[in-house]
Parts: sequence; structure tokens; C-alpha cells
Amino acid sequence: MARFLTGFAIGLVISTGAMAEPVFETIESLGEALFFDENLSKNRTQSCASCHDPENGFTDPRETDAGKAVSLGDDGVSLGDRSAPTASYAAFVPEFHINKDGKYVGGMFWDGREADLEGQAGGPPLNPIEMGMPDKASVVGRLQENPGYVSAMKRLFSETVFDDADAAYAAMTKAIAAFERTDFFAPFDSKYDRFLRGEVQLTREEELGRLLFFSQQFTNCNLCHQLQRSAIDPKETFSNYEYHNIGTPVNHKARAMNGVGKNVVDDGLLANPAVNDPAHQGKYKVPTLRNVAVTGPYMHNGVFEDLRTVVLFYNRYNTKSAARQINPETNKVWDVPEVAHSLSFAELTEGPALEDDRIDALVAFMKTLTDARYEHLLEED
Repeated sequence: MARFLTGFAIGLVISTGAMAEPVFETIESLGEALFFDENLSKNRTQSCASCHDPENGFTDPRETDAGKAVSLGDDGVSLGDRSAPTASYAAFVPEFHINKDGKYVGGMFWDGREADLEGQAGGPPLNPIEMGMPDKASVVGRLQENPGYVSAMKRLFSETVFDDADAAYAAMTKAIAAFERTDFFAPFDSKYDRFLRGEVQLTREEELGRLLFFSQQFTNCNLCHQLQRSAIDPKETFSNYEYHNIGTPVNHKARAMNGVGKNVVDDGLLANPAVNDPAHQGKYKVPTLRNVAVTGPYMHNGVFEDLRTVVLFYNRYNTKSAARQINPETNKVWDVPEVAHSLSFAELTEGPALEDDRIDALVAFMKTLTDARYEHLLEED
């Protein structure tokens, strides 16, 4: 049964003879229970929360043979090829669309292949290397094992919701999505938010990082990691949700462990069924920077462990310094991009090279984007 962390699910039960039936008063409380329910996976070992753990920034904290770069499936063997992105602030991602500038924007997963949260919620249960259920009917069968789910779904959706597996499955995804749209996933209570409200002051280093981040002269961060175009917007999620190729190299360790051939290319946005132009190969959705300091490893394949490494990786495009062409995690020259032909070269090369103090300041600022309940994780870093 689910762990209730948010208070949406109430503690009422009603007698059903030999059993006690939980009561889910709202679609959000039902979605919470479903989000934590491991019975919705083939071997009853994995839930949504397994890869999107609320205690760890809604990312996967589990160690695997590939570290934390990719997630382990319900079968205890399968490893994915992409990192599980944070589910925090996901409700602010727009539905997948083409904007007025002709750019793909929004959608769920790294390639936007699902338009919205409902679509995303329906993916993992049926993915053979994730939760592993064979079909929607099998998932619906697991739902029907729980009398609380049955009564709640009939009351919240329709008395006939279980007459059709597709309808019942869709109802499940709507409930999970409703839970993901609650403030539990997006509290906007980080140090940065408290600073905007005048409740705290930033340190000198954090303030320098903030000024650099929002500057259009000294960094290129805000070209992609700013949505509202205002340095004081209280609902800034730090992503424009566009798709870019920043030259991320292959995560060879993960590939060696997950069985994906070394010559296989992750197509990125081109893997989205709605996209067929090869010019979009290797592009990935710009992630939110909310909780970025506690949700590593980084990039779509978890290839970098440290947030400072990520900043240095970006900076390599803006400097001719030989020292800046070395990956500090490997002490070798940065590996080549997995896909080179679609690099967002104009965005990557805008702005000057950064010295160490400014790189450290940007990292310090990004740490201020950590939700209050995760600030203790910064101390453990």
C-alpha cells in the first residue's frame, strides 16, 4: 500500500467485512496512492516513486552497476539508457508543440514523445525495462485487486470505468497526473524564492552567480534556462523547454552495463514519433534547474556526476584554454558528442570564457534553487 507523504490521502477506512477499504476522497489522493504503489509493476517491486523519489528531488537515488546514471527495472536486471528526469515542477512543462519560431517545445520525457503528464504517467507501467506490465488490461487487473481503487475510480470517474481497459487505464493516468500537479511537486520555497520575497539574503557568491546567470553579456545560461524572461518572476522554472544538442558524449559505463550496443545512437528528439527531420537528431529537452544541485548525475544519460563539471562542459565552447578542454572527472579531453551535426553552436558559443570564481558563483546560485525540504542534501554533498 502507498506511503502517504502529503496529506492528500485521508486516513478513513470503511468496513467491507473481512477487509478495511481505504477511502480516497479526491483525485489527488487517489493519484498519490497510485504513485507509490509497487503492485502496478510486473513483479510488484517498482512504483512511479522508485524512479521519482520525493525524498531525493523526484529522481532515482538507487545505485546500479552504472551508478545512478540510469534506472533499474522491475525485473531487477534491466537498465535504461537515459537518466530519469526530475518530476518536480513537471506540471509547468507545456504540452508538446511547435512554437511561433518553428521550434519544438515541451512534452514529457527527454524527447517529448508524450504530450502531457497523463501521457507520461501511462508510459512506465508498460515499458518492458521499467515496470514491465504486458498490457493495459493487466494493469487494470492490478487496480481491481484494491477495493479502495475500485470504489474511488467509480465515484471519481464513472460507474462503468472498469468496463473498458483503456478507459480505466486513462483514469489511472489522470489521477497520477492530478497528484503531480499539486504543490507537493512545486512548492517554490527555495532560498532563491525566499530571496525574491525578501525573507533572506544571498551570499556575495550567490548574488554574483545570480547576476551572471541572468546577464545577457557575461553568460549564455538564460538563453535556454529562463522561461519568463524576468529575473524576479516568482514562478520561474528555469527552462524554456526547447530542444537543443549541447554535444553530450556517450555514457560508456552505462552502455557497457545496459547492453545497448556501443554503435547505437540515441536519436533524442528524432525518436519522437511526431518528428521526422534528421536535423533534430541528438536534441533533448532543456530541463528545469529547480533542484538541479541535488538531482545529479547530469545530462540525459547521466554522464557527468558533478554540477560544476556541467558548467565547465558548457564553458569549453567559450574558451581556447587547453586546461578547460579537460574533463575534471576523467582527467582526459572532453569526449566527442554522440551526435555532432545538430549542435546548437550559436547558443553554446555566446558569451565570454569564465574564470573559476564565476564558475563557482554560478554553481552557488544554482544551489539556491533547491526546495527547502532538500537543503539538507546540499549539506551532505
